[in-house]
Amino acid sequence: MAKEKANGNEEECRMTHERVVSISSDHPALPGHFPGHPVVPGVLVMDEVIETLREQYGRGIVVTGLPSVKLSSPLLPGERLTIGIAPEGDDTVIFTCRVDRRIVATGSIRFRSLTESRTIAR
Repeated sequence: MAKEKANGNEEECRMTHERVVSISSDHPALPGHFPGHPVVPGVLVMDEVIETLREQYGRGIVVTGLPSVKLSSPLLPGERLTIGIAPEGDDTVIFTCRVDRRIVATGSIRFRSLTESRTIAR
């Protein structure tokens, strides 16, 4: 479960699907990002969010938009990143990425299915 702020108030937002990943220090995207202080690139974090979406809704989905993405704090190699997604409408999910209680990224992803007409269960 993640907590989000809406209108200055903290609310609980229930994630319907969670996945835990860890990006190893030998990942090919890390050299040069940044020398001496490696940080997992935001695009790699988003790739893991999309993989979580596919795990929940099937491989036949295509991302059609990113209405909002906020990278709040850096993800270091080896940290356990918990990615949670929850439906928000028929073609959108919200996501929260965190390491323990620290928020790494939040946002929303719009998508559609190429293989079946599947709506998001609420």
